[in-house]
Amino acid sequence: MIYVFKTTVDSKSKLESATVVLHELLPHALWNFDLEDCDNILRIDSEDEISEVMLQNDIFDCIELE
Repeated sequence: MIYVFKTTVDSKSKLESATVVLHELLPHALWNFDLEDCDNILRIDSEDEISEVMLQNDIFDCIELE
């Protein structure tokens, strides 16, 4: 399933930090950021269910988009 989140990842340094977090939280998922989008989109392709609560961390915030 594909999940789409609006995030606060808006720079290369935040992207690098977010990468570390996502590798730990989602080791088997495929994901990418679109920093050119005004919402700094994070797309996650995962067989597991993903939620905002699961992604809570100190590096970035995210809100699931419908």
